[in-house]
Amino acid sequence: MSDRAAAPVTHVTSGPPARTAAVIPAAGRGVRLGPGAPKALRALSGTPMLVHAVRAMTASRAVSLVVVVAPSDGAAEVRNLLDEYPLADRDSTRTEVVVVPGGQTRQESVRLGLAALPDDITAVLVHDAARPLVPVDTVDAVAAAVRAGAPAVVPALPLADTVKQVEPRTGERAGEPEPVVGTPERSLLRAVQTPQGFDRATLAEAHEKVALEGEGATDDAGMVERLGVQVVVVPGHEEAFKVTRPLDLVLAEAVLARRRANDGF
Repeated sequence: MSDRAAAPVTHVTSGPPARTAAVIPAAGRGVRLGPGAPKALRALSGTPMLVHAVRAMTASRAVSLVVVVAPSDGAAEVRNLLDEYPLADRDSTRTEVVVVPGGQTRQESVRLGLAALPDDITAVLVHDAARPLVPVDTVDAVAAAVRAGAPAVVPALPLADTVKQVEPRTGERAGEPEPVVGTPERSLLRAVQTPQGFDRATLAEAHEKVALEGEGATDDAGMVERLGVQVVVVPGHEEAFKVTRPLDLVLAEAVLARRRANDGF
C-alpha cells in the first residue's frame, strides 16, 4: 500500500450560463423617410423593417432574448405585429421576444430596454431597427468578441469616400458654401454599424453616468468611450446599411430580391 495520501477531491461548481440579449430601439418616427408609419414599421417586400431586424437577431445562436423597445403609446400594437409574422427558429429552440414601451429619445429607449433584461443576461447587443438586413455572421462576430472579453464592440467598414471637416453654416447663413477646415486621413476612419455589443455592466454604467442634452446619444459605443473604456472594431458588412431615406428602401428591396434568388431567403 502506498504511503502517499490520496489527493483531495475538489468539486467545481458553476453558476448559470451567461446569456446574450439584443435590444432593438424602435420608438423613432423616421421623419427622413417622409410622413406615414414609424420608420421601423415601414414594409420591405411586404414585411415591416422591424420584423426583418428581429429575425436578424433571432437567427444568431448567440442571442437568447430580444427586447424590442416600442413607441411609448404603441407597445401593444408592436406586440401584435410581431405575433403576426414568423420569427426565425434555431433548431427546436425559439428565441424569446418581448416588447416594452420606450422613451422620447433613443438613449432613453435603450436604457428602458436594459432595465427590462433579466439578471442572467451578461452581454447586450444594441441594434437599430433601421438596419434590417444585417447578416447573421456580423451578429455572431460582435457577440463572440464580447464573450472573448471585449467590453464594447462595434462592426464597421472602411470609408469609400474622402471626408472633409467643415465649418457649418447655420441660422441666417444656412445654405451658404461651407469652408473646409480639415481632411481627416481616410485610412484611420471607419463607418460604424450595428449591432454594437457590450458587457452588460459596462453599458449600464454608461447609461447611468453619461447624461447628454437634446436628443441624447445616438451611438452607445460613444457613451462607453466617455467612460474611458476602450471600444474595439470588428468587420461590418455592406448589407448592414441604415434605411433612412427613400433611396435606401430601393436598395433594401434589391438586397432582399437577390437573397431570394440566391439563397431562397
